[in-house]
Amino acid sequence: MADSLLSTALAQARRWKRRVLLTVGGVVVLAVAVVLIDAWSGLGHSAHGARLERMQRSKQWKDGRFDNPQPLVNDSWGMLTGLLHVSPHATPAVAPETETADPRLFDAWPASGLRVSWFGHASMLIELDGVRVLTDPMWSERSSPLTWAGPKRWFPAPIALRDLPPIDAVVISHDHYDHLDRETIVALNRDTQALFIVPLGVGAHLAYWGVPEHRIVDLDWWESRKVGEIEVIATPARHASGRHLFDQNAKLWAGYALVGPEHRVYFSGDTGLFPALKQIGEKYGPFDVTMIEIGQYHQSWPDWHIGPEQAVRAHQWVNGRVMLPVHWALLTLAYHGWTEPVERVLAEGKQQGVTILTPKPGQSIEPKAALALSRWWPEVPWIGADQQPIISTQTN
Repeated sequence: MADSLLSTALAQARRWKRRVLLTVGGVVVLAVAVVLIDAWSGLGHSAHGARLERMQRSKQWKDGRFDNPQPLVNDSWGMLTGLLHVSPHATPAVAPETETADPRLFDAWPASGLRVSWFGHASMLIELDGVRVLTDPMWSERSSPLTWAGPKRWFPAPIALRDLPPIDAVVISHDHYDHLDRETIVALNRDTQALFIVPLGVGAHLAYWGVPEHRIVDLDWWESRKVGEIEVIATPARHASGRHLFDQNAKLWAGYALVGPEHRVYFSGDTGLFPALKQIGEKYGPFDVTMIEIGQYHQSWPDWHIGPEQAVRAHQWVNGRVMLPVHWALLTLAYHGWTEPVERVLAEGKQQGVTILTPKPGQSIEPKAALALSRWWPEVPWIGADQQPIISTQTN
């Protein structure tokens, strides 16, 4: 009798265990499904057909992916230990000061023929010799394929997409989420007639999101496209690409030179320091203004992000006149204090005799016009290059 009761109890326990495991497994599967459904479209799409064939003919294509002439060097252990030393000021205590862009400003072209409106990070409106170019537009709340997780922007976009003037071209430097934002691309495709100029392969994402092929221009390094009176040239950059684990470096990355009849500007995209910057300056400089990234650096990934001091050197290498630092003041993507990039670039600019422009997010400036820009960010502790220099490898 006792053995029978024990057997019955054990059988019931096993049934309950199976039920619990099935329930937990079902919840996990459902959670994964919800995440995948939310993220799926934002992950983008692989290239195929004629687009893939063109990618494979590129000099940058090696062993089934794109590569840098100077391979990226990483310190994986330093990346992990760096998590123990994140600046307490990596994210601002209060939202940074911004300037709400006035759409009426764009009713007239800039008197000097060149105006740059910086919206934070790498998003800018460049008005150059009668052509308007939008760079790496990221208007979403998060830099992520998910709507509820991922790095969150510190302030709303200083201008609504609908309030932008007519855009002639949108240029994308690469497909990382802080530079290629699906929701923004979908809106620009719907509400504008802009041409989308992208590095090789990135057009596959745009086509997947509904952008017509006739509005997508994929460029290899040194290739160009005429837009109105200006030439848009995809220039080399030293970085990487990928929107998920299985598409790393499946698309190219680039910077851009915008060359008009009267003015020239350079946008670095994301990059480490590399020798071909000098060639960019020789071919397309001098530039009236350079927009070079200065943030999201660390000693463990010195080839991915150039850092403030090397950004000034890059400005000199490409033969720039004045420099507008970008890729900071919007997202927490690295360990340094949020104001540290601008403090360091100003210190280096002063030492090197380079004019640094520091507009507020949302502010428009004409680089050729005399303009005294106020110090709009707070005084918080930061670490200088004497303690944590960023030195890219293989720069000779």
